[in-house]
Amino acid sequence: MNADLPPTFKVVTLWLLLGLTVFLGVQWWLHHQQQTRFHSSGGVIEIVRGPDGHYHWPGRVNDRAVDFLVDTGATSTAISAALARELQLDALGSVQSNTAGGVVSGQVVSGNVTLDGGVVADRLRITALPGLGERPLLGMDVLGRLRWTQAEGVLRIDLRAR
Repeated sequence: MNADLPPTFKVVTLWLLLGLTVFLGVQWWLHHQQQTRFHSSGGVIEIVRGPDGHYHWPGRVNDRAVDFLVDTGATSTAISAALARELQLDALGSVQSNTAGGVVSGQVVSGNVTLDGGVVADRLRITALPGLGERPLLGMDVLGRLRWTQAEGVLRIDLRAR
């Protein structure tokens, strides 16, 4: 009895292994790119613009890791209504919010926001919007407290000037 595998099975297995290797390589590269876009040293934070053209600031909402999209056009920090429910954030009331898609009804909730590099906003009033997606928006309610500049694809936050 011949114990060799059929040639088709060998070719398919080889292609699957090659595909898995490429997939894992791309995932490692994306993770590495994310890590190199955020630098914090001596009270200065530098965030390099991502490939999507936006600045991403890693942080936490009530101890849940999130990747904030820095939005200087947003008055307040916003998260999805689903995340607010999941974190069981205290509802403070209703709000109408003007978004790129029009006026949306949401909730004002209270939560603790911690950003990598040492920025903390406890009991922050956060807008919880339905359909926002998984990426929370970091608005001027937090950014306005900081001294920051933007030039040549780098957002620089100087925490020493607070």
